[in-house]
Amino acid sequence: MQQVRDFLDESSALRQLLEPLSPEDFQRTTGFKNWTVGAVLTHLTFWNNAVLWSLQQPDKLRALAQEVTVAFKTGTPLPELEKSYLGEPEAHQLLARWWNSCEQVAEAFASVDPSRRLPWVGPEMSARSFISARLMETWAHAQAVYDELGVVRTNTDRIHSIAVLGVNTYGWSFKNRGEQPPQPPPYLRLEAPSGAIWEFNSPADEECIEGLAEEFCQVVTQTRNIADTRLKVAGENARRWMQQAQCFAGPPVNPPAPGTRGVRRKGDMDAI
Repeated sequence: MQQVRDFLDESSALRQLLEPLSPEDFQRTTGFKNWTVGAVLTHLTFWNNAVLWSLQQPDKLRALAQEVTVAFKTGTPLPELEKSYLGEPEAHQLLARWWNSCEQVAEAFASVDPSRRLPWVGPEMSARSFISARLMETWAHAQAVYDELGVVRTNTDRIHSIAVLGVNTYGWSFKNRGEQPPQPPPYLRLEAPSGAIWEFNSPADEECIEGLAEEFCQVVTQTRNIADTRLKVAGENARRWMQQAQCFAGPPVNPPAPGTRGVRRKGDMDAI
C-alpha cells in the first residue's frame, strides 16, 4: 500500500522538525486545545500503539475502546488517559518512542491485505483505511506543531489519501450530528502540491469546491476554519459541509473559530 510509505514519510518529516528542539520546546502550548508539543507527540504514539493492538492484539484494543468510551462520556481529557498508559517520559525519549511506534506500524502494515477488516474504537475499518487514518492523524496533529514553531509547511502529494478520506466522510460529517447528509455531494476540483488536478464527485457548477488540496485537507481535519482559506465554495450543501466537516472518528467536534489556527508570525514568536 502506498499509504504505508506515505505515513512513514510524513512521520519522518515531523521527526526532522522535532529533533533539533530543546526539552523546553516540547512544553510549548500549541493552538490545538492548548495541548503542548509533547502532548501531541504522546497522542500520536498512543494511537500508533492502538493500531498495532488492533492488528496483533484485538482483545487489548477492545478493552481500550471501552475505556475511551467511558472517557468521552465522563469528560475525561484524552491526554490524561494517554499518559496513564505512556507516563511522562523526557522529551527526546518520547520522540524516540514515537518514532519507534511509527516504524512498527509501517512494518506491520506493509504485508497486510488492504481489504482486511480490523476492529477499532468506532466501526471496524479496512487495513487501507487504518493506515490512511494514521497518515491523516499524523499530518493533522503535526500542523499544530508547525504552526506553533512558526514554520510554513511544505506539503507533498502524500496528502492525496487525506483528501480521499475527507471526501469519503462527507456523509459521516452530517450523520455524526444526527443530520441527514444533503444530496448531491459537492463536486471538488483541487490543485495538488505538485500542480496536478484532483477531481471528486460529479461535475456541477451549483455545488462545488475549488482550490488548493492542502487547504481542503486542513478544513476536513479541522486544522483551519474555512474562513481562513482561499477555497471557493458554491452551493448550500458545500457550505454546510465546510462549516462542520470532520474526517476523524469520535463525537461531533466544531472547527476552530476563524483566525485562531495559523502559523505564528515573527511578532508572535518574539512575544513568547
